[in-house]
Amino acid sequence: MPCVALCPLAELSEGKARGFDPQGRGADSLFALRHRGVVRVYRNLCPHLLVPLEYRKDRFLSADGQWVVCYAHGARFRPDDGTCVHGPCRGDALQALDHREVDGWLVVPLQQLHP
Repeated sequence: MPCVALCPLAELSEGKARGFDPQGRGADSLFALRHRGVVRVYRNLCPHLLVPLEYRKDRFLSADGQWVVCYAHGARFRPDDGTCVHGPCRGDALQALDHREVDGWLVVPLQQLHP
């Protein structure tokens, strides 16, 4: 299955997130984070307002790195499964993407780039 490489896994540090624009559209459509040692990849789309989550490049997490935050309306999502625990979309979840490691790189299947 054809994949796209996002970044070396070593570049994803604990409690940080990073956005990616794998289709070259000028805006990050995906983001990846490392939480409690596990890497997760999500679509950069709030399930409530259908807008990007970050307010500036790579700012997807709360200041303490414990929550994914939608800066449009303050919804908070658990980083381990993307479930909203606070805000108007409570109970909804971010869309997680399958991913894997290939030679130290974080990759996602190309077919997942389209919602």
